[in-house]
Amino acid sequence: MKTAITTRLVEVVVPVYNEQRVLRDSITRLHDYLTRTFPYGFRITIADNASTDDTWRLARELAAELPHVRAVHLEEKGRGRALRRVWSLSDADVVSYMDVDLSTDLDAFLPLVAPLLSGHSDLAIGTRLARTSRVVRGPKREFISRSYNLLLHLLGARFSDAQCGFKAARTEVAQALLPAVEDEEWFFDTELLLLAERYGLRIHEVPVDWVDDPDSRVDIVKTALDDLRGLARVMRKHLWGAARLPMPDSVRQARMPQGMARQLPRFAVVGVVSTLAYLALYSLLRAMMTPFAANAVALLVTAVANTAANRRFTFGVIGSAGALRHQLEGAIAFFVGLTLSTIGLALVPAGASRGVELLAVVVANAVATLVRFMLLRVWVFNPRRRHVR
Repeated sequence: MKTAITTRLVEVVVPVYNEQRVLRDSITRLHDYLTRTFPYGFRITIADNASTDDTWRLARELAAELPHVRAVHLEEKGRGRALRRVWSLSDADVVSYMDVDLSTDLDAFLPLVAPLLSGHSDLAIGTRLARTSRVVRGPKREFISRSYNLLLHLLGARFSDAQCGFKAARTEVAQALLPAVEDEEWFFDTELLLLAERYGLRIHEVPVDWVDDPDSRVDIVKTALDDLRGLARVMRKHLWGAARLPMPDSVRQARMPQGMARQLPRFAVVGVVSTLAYLALYSLLRAMMTPFAANAVALLVTAVANTAANRRFTFGVIGSAGALRHQLEGAIAFFVGLTLSTIGLALVPAGASRGVELLAVVVANAVATLVRFMLLRVWVFNPRRRHVR
């Protein structure tokens, strides 16, 4: 028998449009499941999007019959519009939503919201694209979904599944982001996630079991085209530096640098490429300059490229905002490397071979690399410093 933890509240929004066929069974099943297994307080909100059948009547009946269930009616269609309406007024600790067909296995719900309640993450999404997910759906939806998410990845997104109808967010995070989310329909999810990534918020992913609903009301092709148009709009807005939002202090303070387990491999790859470029440039310049001059020039060129690459790939900073500041702050790492490599070269005996010179600068730069990583991680690209002032 579960023990309820009544100090925390999770709101589950179920957007519906003309769902009289499945509404009662789905809400009853969801309510029974949460009552039996969910260890926190919950509220189910049925958000009717201007249905023209008996959906609204059934929603009101369910709200009257079942505790912790309420119904909200909107005069206009749009899943994003429904979520905006409920989330923006919610007093819960965490807001979430799921599709009325309950295609996603409900056993994933607690893993979805637990990191948000603990403060470990800011948003959470179910993903059907993880290796451990079990998904049953037709080839058409599979192709469109994977193609869309591949496009998002090519544009720099790091979350794996933008379209799964199984998401949650800390309420204060959602309410801080909502003013900048323009879409009112199916692209709402993607726009919210892209905006969250831009602000360095932490997105937790949960592999889910998912079974396609053959009677879904979603027009797949139209939705995909609308998503592409929305994506183009968001990219234009981000390129022009729009969507600058003040973040609550509690949101900013909760944003910690991403774990080293993810950052170190990317930093290492950038470091290897930078080192190879440095050695090639140093060897080329050494034929025309003293070792000290060749080292300084080669190190300066590769340091600028290294900071830019780590900015994008290791620490996930997208866009031109703050790029110059990051380079200027990263210059401290350059001077550390220059000092150490200069000392290394000074210790090389007169008449030593070119190979000894290279070994000296490589060892010195290896030490400087450790300093660079900690400097970039703790100071230059620390998410706490990346909010808009």
